[in-house]
Amino acid sequence: MTILMAIILGVVQGVAEFLPISSSGHLTLLQHFFGLQEPDQLFNILLHFATLIAVCIYYFADVRDMIVEFFRGVASLVSPSKEKGRPPEARRLVLLVVVGTLPLFVIVLFNDAVESLGKYPIFVSCALLVTGCVLFFSDRMARGRKNAMNTTLKDAILIGIAQGFATIPGLSRSGSTIAAGMACGLDRKFAVRYSFLLSLPAVLGATLLEVKDVFGAEGGLPEGMLPKYLVGMVFAGVVGYFAIGLVNLLASKGKFGAFAYYCWAAGAISIVLILLGWTLVPAASGAASSLGSAASAASGASGSLSAISAAAGSAVSSMAP
Repeated sequence: MTILMAIILGVVQGVAEFLPISSSGHLTLLQHFFGLQEPDQLFNILLHFATLIAVCIYYFADVRDMIVEFFRGVASLVSPSKEKGRPPEARRLVLLVVVGTLPLFVIVLFNDAVESLGKYPIFVSCALLVTGCVLFFSDRMARGRKNAMNTTLKDAILIGIAQGFATIPGLSRSGSTIAAGMACGLDRKFAVRYSFLLSLPAVLGATLLEVKDVFGAEGGLPEGMLPKYLVGMVFAGVVGYFAIGLVNLLASKGKFGAFAYYCWAAGAISIVLILLGWTLVPAASGAASSLGSAASAASGASGSLSAISAAAGSAVSSMAP
């Protein structure tokens, strides 16, 4: 992998991770049409970790307060003196994030089957069309007013279920959870905020597990790859930070559905190209295969001519006195 490829993959991760256009779906289509190589497992983990850092920086105050209130909440459970009144907003956010993450534990049981769907570009293209429909109708929902203090646990579960379904390649995680939040009556800005905070435990947990697997299997960092990994992480983090800001801006102005037209275009064009058989990678391999077949045929013909020549020589020899 070159530095340029690390930059491209970092930009793709930063843009597609937060904009509601499905990062996994785009990776599948880029691999199919252009032969873009999927990053190695460790680099893929680091790119996701970089976007995780982008969320933590953008919502630093929320993350800081949630960590503090988590420990205060645990302390209040074991304390003999009970707190009176409503819990702080940050503690309420912790509860909503924990409850919203629960449906993912069910999805883990079907993880292999879900991941295998990414092998079918035609399926991913159709899923992008579905994402477009979700985004289109999200802007046409009535504006909600719920915030962290009056969002119910049922709302959190429903948004968590939407996040679970969004593990299907081609369905956008951010788009699905934000749209689900709007459908549950959440204020648009809070729906975006909750969606990105909800991604933290899922990404962090997956990162820690995969890091353990990678270092256990590969024995450490590949030689000479550290600079490329760092460059890719920087681009993923910086681009991701601005992508979060863009989503917040468009959602607050009621233009979140603008991404629907892109998803429809990307999905429809991909379906047409797949049905027409247009793709750079198989064409190249097909040409190579044809050349190989031609070479084999030529070799076979040459061998047949040699055999005929040898047989003719033997016949002449036998006829000689």
